[in-house]
Amino acid sequence: MSEPATRMPPTPRPAERAKTIAVRGGPAHLLLAVGHDARTEPTPPVLWHLHAGHDVSIVLPTDDPLASGLHGDANAELAVTLEVTDEAPVDLRQPVRGLLWLTGWLRGLDDHTARSRAVTIADASTEPEPRLLDVGHGLSLLRFTPASVVVADSEGTHSLSPITFDAAMPDPLHDYEGRWLRHLEHDHVDIVTRLSRLLPPELREGRVRPLGLDRYGLRLRVELPDDDHDVRLAFTRSVENPPQLAVELRKLVGCPFLHRRDVQSPGVDGEA
Repeated sequence: MSEPATRMPPTPRPAERAKTIAVRGGPAHLLLAVGHDARTEPTPPVLWHLHAGHDVSIVLPTDDPLASGLHGDANAELAVTLEVTDEAPVDLRQPVRGLLWLTGWLRGLDDHTARSRAVTIADASTEPEPRLLDVGHGLSLLRFTPASVVVADSEGTHSLSPITFDAAMPDPLHDYEGRWLRHLEHDHVDIVTRLSRLLPPELREGRVRPLGLDRYGLRLRVELPDDDHDVRLAFTRSVENPPQLAVELRKLVGCPFLHRRDVQSPGVDGEA
């Protein structure tokens, strides 16, 4: 008789994971798309902002080579890739949890449209963004329209259409995740210790750290002397808010359903 297939714990769909990384607004770099002979060094934007839909505003110094030919010209465009890094909110020795690549067209904007977009970004920001005051005065605000989307993390590498990316919603806990994981790391070592007892025996001697949180479960990073491993502890149901999370965490400590994934550097050479 054949062995029963191992049931994999539920995870967020690729489009949801991609949108969550984008909404978090982590560190980003712009790279020229393949086929250009100009400078190929990555350029970190002064800031970038995902608007409703998949349209992105990118602010660069006006004298930057990627912006100098586009500033103020609504007809100018350049093929680029925006690479966004998803970093863990706690201090891990391998902090990168995933990567998001948006490839498409970077276009100039007339001054009126650029100022209007700057106001929209300021209104959507939870904290003041003084750098927007320099748009038109040493900084250029440009429009970026993705034509393809690729997300890579410990769950796999997936290619998405802009329409699918646009329609996806971010994880409902994304705005809460960072504060919660840091609180778990610094103030509840006892809970992390209890969770570590649920890991496979070969991982229990490692340093166990909070890695990620989504509506389907909690992810832990096990740091061993020569390697790192990720383990997902699945909730019994999808959670939508902190009270539901508290209930599931109590269940998790008592009866987890876990799945281990070895840590690998995300790339685009996997199956899309």
